[in-house]
Amino acid sequence: MLDPLIRFKDAHSKGLIPDDVYDLTVERFPITISGINRIEKASGIRYPIAYVEPSLVLTSPHPNSFEFGILFARTIPVMLDDKFQVVIQISAPLVAYGLKGTIHAILAHEFLHFLDLMRKISKMELISDEISGNLFENVYSDETRLFEPRVVFKDRTLLNHITKKFPAGFRDFKLEDKVMKFWADRNLPKSNISLDANTVKLSAESISKIKLDPLFITKIEQLEEKSSKIQKKQLY
Repeated sequence: MLDPLIRFKDAHSKGLIPDDVYDLTVERFPITISGINRIEKASGIRYPIAYVEPSLVLTSPHPNSFEFGILFARTIPVMLDDKFQVVIQISAPLVAYGLKGTIHAILAHEFLHFLDLMRKISKMELISDEISGNLFENVYSDETRLFEPRVVFKDRTLLNHITKKFPAGFRDFKLEDKVMKFWADRNLPKSNISLDANTVKLSAESISKIKLDPLFITKIEQLEEKSSKIQKKQLY
């Protein structure tokens, strides 16, 4: 089992992460673990591999833009030696400065992305995901591709966290202020990605090689059907 803190520990050993931030992040990491366990219990589905990214992940529509957003977590599909794997990247600033409810809501949100990704792959729909031109459009497409949380999670408190944190894209101004003050302003590691780098592109050949558990596919189909019924009720 890969240590989810291995990259973070490596960055600390190289002097990129100061001792106080390292100690705080490691001390608070059990909140992340409890969130993953909670999501697995509430959904009956195993959480993908997750690791802590030792940097503040920023994104903007284009390199010269002053508009930017903070990506506290990302769902990343990878092909390693012809083997498909989904990895959840969790930013260290979220672990260090996020409230418990916020961390759990973001982990749950990425889990919904994971389910949607697996649904598309099972139906051979995912060859090249859409690229959005600005942060607002990215938030909108983010919301339109998710499974209905009430169908996936049998945990009322967790659902309340998701509803409060993601009414129309995630924003937590107190968390963002903390991250800017205690991470960005101290010139701790940052990574910048463009919006098109935060999309999924897999070839049809790659997708055709992916083998999914039939029971997992059946579970996803059931969740999709229930989500569709709820979304139709909301429309009409």
